[in-house]
Amino acid sequence: MRTVGLFGQDRSFLHALPERDRRELLAEGTPRGYEPGEVMIRERDTSAYVLALTSGWSVVSVETERGTRLILALRGAGEVVGDLAAVDMRPRSATVTALGHVEAVAVSGDRFRHFLATHPHATSLIMRQLSARLRSSDVERRSLASETVLQRLAARLVELAERAGRRAGAGTVLELPLPQHDLAAAIGATREAVAKALRLLREQDVVRTANRRVVVIDMPVLLLLAQGGAPHPRTSEKSPPGV
Repeated sequence: MRTVGLFGQDRSFLHALPERDRRELLAEGTPRGYEPGEVMIRERDTSAYVLALTSGWSVVSVETERGTRLILALRGAGEVVGDLAAVDMRPRSATVTALGHVEAVAVSGDRFRHFLATHPHATSLIMRQLSARLRSSDVERRSLASETVLQRLAARLVELAERAGRRAGAGTVLELPLPQHDLAAAIGATREAVAKALRLLREQDVVRTANRRVVVIDMPVLLLLAQGGAPHPRTSEKSPPGV
């Protein structure tokens, strides 16, 4: 199964900074608030500000050559977005959209570069973050080429459950409920293919779904599917074609 996914490193950039450095960086910027669905950073834009997220979740995505949307990552409190354009001063490589209400601090590219130049530890953290994103990109390319929709969806659901899940009754409720079109965009599949795979998982009592809500009921089976192992005996009988 993939080792890097939608989420960043276990410890975010801001939380990995010494408290004094974190306060100094945030003091360099201006607080901003974003409503659900609002674009915070737009792909190919020439702006260079960095957003330090203080609360809420955002979605990082790109437009493919076929005009479809591919979700690359989820970024939450403590993380920074827009840092690549600030560092290399080239157009934005992705769009960042608020998943829910988001609070952030906007730091200009010039001030962010000066902060990195005077704080070597912060520079090291940013380089580590960029390296992790590059590795994640390599993993995703291999996944798209070699894994089925069902396997990729299972891996995403496992990741969401582990990083943003809440135990409730006999299952794990995903605290970041993504609609089907976003789940599809997060695994490079069509909405129809994701709907078929979710139906299969529901029929096998692996997950339960409602409006923008997914509850993982059988984590061991979901993990097995994500790892490409032998599926539940009933899964092979009902697996829809092309999934």
